[in-house]
Amino acid sequence: MNRHVLDSEVQEYIKNHLNDDVHKLAMSKSPFKDVDAKELANQISAKNKSAKKLPTWYKTDSIYYPALLSIEQCSSETTAAYKAGLAIGDSLIDLTGGFGVDSYYFAKAVKNLTHCEINTELSEIAAHNAIMLEQPNIRCLAEDGIALLAKTKEAFDTIYLDPARRSSAGKVFMLKDCTPNVVEHLDLLLSKSKRIIIKTAPLLDITAGLKELNNVSEVHIVSVKNECKELLWIIDSNKSAQQPKITAVTLNDSQKEFSFFKGEEETEVDLLSKTPSGYLYEPDVALLKSGAFNLIATIFRLKKLHHQTQLYVSDHIDSSFPGRVFKINSLLSASDLKKEKSLKGNVIVRNYRDKAENLVKKYKIKPDHNKFLIFTQGPNNDYLIIDAEIVQHY
Repeated sequence: MNRHVLDSEVQEYIKNHLNDDVHKLAMSKSPFKDVDAKELANQISAKNKSAKKLPTWYKTDSIYYPALLSIEQCSSETTAAYKAGLAIGDSLIDLTGGFGVDSYYFAKAVKNLTHCEINTELSEIAAHNAIMLEQPNIRCLAEDGIALLAKTKEAFDTIYLDPARRSSAGKVFMLKDCTPNVVEHLDLLLSKSKRIIIKTAPLLDITAGLKELNNVSEVHIVSVKNECKELLWIIDSNKSAQQPKITAVTLNDSQKEFSFFKGEEETEVDLLSKTPSGYLYEPDVALLKSGAFNLIATIFRLKKLHHQTQLYVSDHIDSSFPGRVFKINSLLSASDLKKEKSLKGNVIVRNYRDKAENLVKKYKIKPDHNKFLIFTQGPNNDYLIIDAEIVQHY
């Protein structure tokens, strides 16, 4: 960590050059003796990257930014704030602290926060930023979190870790493919805490994860604007014998949750038996990741459009539904589309015989903010084109 970056004139330069071409800047001569051009370019790039993802950091003076990759890989403030609500007790240790975003929000929920980061420079950066952010209850240790747990006599109410997937792991991976290996160290973690919170990428299969960990209390599937951001696995030392609770949560303009206990999703569903009318419901990706395709229909009193299509129909609007809702205007045929000379609508394809980009090109469909053309399959396996307008966004 080059502390000359924090000099007032350097910080002023960074603020004044946020709109510069960082590639050109990195190749040019630095105006400062103790800060080179590449360091300036990185600080500017990372600060710009933080504008939407980490607005608190962006707006705070004298924040020191690490390599851009650390900013890209860290949690957003939106998801970090949600995780903070899952902590219990007064003390928490973050075993994989990184840039410190999760630690910062956990520190607002507990009295004492220990941030472990094996990378010495990143640990120093997190410690400095905690001071700038006026969060004094964060203790930063440049140590391997698992090694620290093994040697300390201290126990914590909550342990949090975000294992990194090893580069050798493919698209399909397991917890044992990550570092630290949670499965291998689970007994140690349980001996040092009342609650363990594990963050993983959404690619991890929920059923596979439950088999590996074996004693999960809760799984939280977190999405923002219909993009699944992370899976959170909660293990409690006093876990009851009941099945784990699955919660799909959407963090948009308002927070919505859909929860059930594992096994409850294995229910029958009512299929639509007539021409679709009223309102069409499209679940958020967090709901889809949960696997509760049939339970969604039961809870929200919906009819499923087709047994292989996760679209639902109802004659009413339920604003608590985590996903989009459309008002069905009419049903169209392919010949209807061919007759239209100025066709507008955003194209959605679900279980249809062609791709969205091909349909847009074929029928010369221009985008529209509120109007949608939904190409899908109906209750009698017939292909449908639904003309609809959106009444609820994600």
